[in-house]
Amino acid sequence: MNVLFICTGNTCRSPMAEVIMKSKYDQANVKSAGIFADVNQPVSNSTNEVLAEIGLSFENTSTPVSKELLEWADIVLCMTDSHKQTLALQYPDGQHKFYTLKEYVLVEEDQWKHLTDLYTHFEEKRAWVLSQADENLNEVELEQYLLKELDGEIKAIQRAEEQLPNLNITDPYGQSVQVYRETRDELEKTIEVLIEKLQNEKE
Repeated sequence: MNVLFICTGNTCRSPMAEVIMKSKYDQANVKSAGIFADVNQPVSNSTNEVLAEIGLSFENTSTPVSKELLEWADIVLCMTDSHKQTLALQYPDGQHKFYTLKEYVLVEEDQWKHLTDLYTHFEEKRAWVLSQADENLNEVELEQYLLKELDGEIKAIQRAEEQLPNLNITDPYGQSVQVYRETRDELEKTIEVLIEKLQNEKE
């Protein structure tokens, strides 16, 4: 199993995730990268500090995301939904293995299927409503018409999304060491659940 953690610059969150995962689970190959990372930049001082507090250190330097890295990975775990969306736009062939870390470990498969089904139904009905709309409606009137006709579908999607946890890992960049600690602890807790899930999938 090859696991790739993704954040923005590969100097805070994804390096933390990489070393925490490596320290707790030796049944996977683990790497990290950043969507907008420079080559060979050291991790931030605060990242080093909070990792050292739990006896860990990140020995590598920053790595940009590449096609080769994404092909290497069996699963790509992003720190935020925007990271996942950016990867999906740039590398559409790999989007079947792009998740946010929290999405992968905290959201049940049937919850995602329910939400996906709601979106599919919404798009189908939206297309049908547009085909039935009065051609003389201006842009504002058409928008109001769509909102009225799709009100039930919109509310159903909102209710389903409210049931999902916050799927983003807090970005500590430029903030206090305490925020870095909180991010480290959030990652550690989530990665423990990830490891449990991977172990269960192996059985």
